[in-house]
Amino acid sequence: MQSACIIHIDCIVQIRSRSREIRVVEPDSARPGGILAVLATAGIVASLTQTLVVPLLGQLPQLLGTTASNATWVVTVTLLVGAVTTPVAGRLGDMYGKRRILLASTVPLVVGSAVCATATSLAPMIIGRGLQGMGVGIVPLGISALRDLLPPERLGAAIALISSSLGIGAALGLPVSAAVIQYSNWHVLFWGTAVLAAVVGALIFVLIPDTPSAAAPGRFDALGAIGLGTGLVCLLLAVSKGAAWGWTSGSILGLFAAAVVVLAIWGWWELRNSDPLVDLRVTARPQVLLTNAASIVIAMAMYAQALLVPQLLQLPEATGYGLGQSMMAMGLWMAPSGLTMMVISPLGAKLSAARGPKVTLVTGGLIIALGYGISMALMGSPWGLLVVTLVISTGVGFAYGAMPALIMGAVPVSETAAANSFNTLMRSVGTSVAAAMIGAVLAQMTVTMGTHAIPTENGFRVGLLIGCGVALLGAAVALTIPVRRAAVADRIVDEPKVASRV
Repeated sequence: MQSACIIHIDCIVQIRSRSREIRVVEPDSARPGGILAVLATAGIVASLTQTLVVPLLGQLPQLLGTTASNATWVVTVTLLVGAVTTPVAGRLGDMYGKRRILLASTVPLVVGSAVCATATSLAPMIIGRGLQGMGVGIVPLGISALRDLLPPERLGAAIALISSSLGIGAALGLPVSAAVIQYSNWHVLFWGTAVLAAVVGALIFVLIPDTPSAAAPGRFDALGAIGLGTGLVCLLLAVSKGAAWGWTSGSILGLFAAAVVVLAIWGWWELRNSDPLVDLRVTARPQVLLTNAASIVIAMAMYAQALLVPQLLQLPEATGYGLGQSMMAMGLWMAPSGLTMMVISPLGAKLSAARGPKVTLVTGGLIIALGYGISMALMGSPWGLLVVTLVISTGVGFAYGAMPALIMGAVPVSETAAANSFNTLMRSVGTSVAAAMIGAVLAQMTVTMGTHAIPTENGFRVGLLIGCGVALLGAAVALTIPVRRAAVADRIVDEPKVASRV
């Protein structure tokens, strides 16, 4: 109790000490329901771009006149650009206000979608997909804006919903894109996202109030942004292309070595800089550090089933374990998982309010592991896989809602956007590692049918067991997070009350 009181007093002192640096928005002056609806929609639209092209991958070489290997850059470039720009958007949001940067983030989403919609070759498609990746920062910016704009009693459920929008949009992207591809021209996919992004930008402009920004924001750490971007590109490019280029090839080993060197120099620079892009001293706090570590592992567990289940559903029944579903049917079987996250997020918020977000994160990891565990018995039918994805999505809804609550419970008010953006970056790293790991397993465990090599049933089982293992690891890491429920509740719920009195 004494420790919790000390943390609470420290929180009040921090807010008061920063009262000359930030403008405080009175939460009651806005419409909480409208704010939440707009930011949730923005997050879903931004995350929709992650899986929008997945059903198209097999057709892209013919549609764009390129090779299958080059076509994978349509997915890779979005990941790389999103990883680089997300922490930059978070820092700019803290410096100049989240609303302003939210609006700015919708611009490349609209432009990139329009470029993809008019693309007939690989180069413009890659440019458009890269621009779309710049919109991913909308999700952590939206989470941070909630802390400034909503009344305390609605904050927990709202954070959980916005955080889950990453998974909701990704899950809904599969059936939407499959339906459009089957019944219309594929360019319609991108015209649709362009219109949606434009509508989101207009709603943000009209309905989202100004958010706190530093009165003296200091200088933007351009060198830090370049250094982090370079290190991340080297790391994620090596992880995503390792299987295709060869894990022991000179290119991959060189990229890993460059990532280590560049990120080490970047860390040295950030620690010396008075206005760093990422405050590594805050990031090194045990609560933040271990939450980010758990986020990487939980994201790996979340993404593994998104890679495995659609393939199982679509493989021919002649394999003996494939379920022979069409692309459209596969999308429909996967769609309920996104809706499940939406329904579960308020329950996760209630658990966090009652027992603390650490308990919610641990619970989410265990539920994900349970979903993978039961897959060993249920992977033989579409209905069985539906149950598996619903259970896993339930766990993801719990876990993803708890992560930003833990992060914001440990960082100053003026750094919430940067800290949440860094946490989103850690999730991106997790999904990249999962893609490489599952891809390597399925590539090694194959059987030849005709002229095609397809993954074996044991390959899928090993991949599902890996998902189970990393989910359990995520729950174990979450157990080590040194946080008290009362402390987190005080910092997240009471800070807006204190700030409004300053």
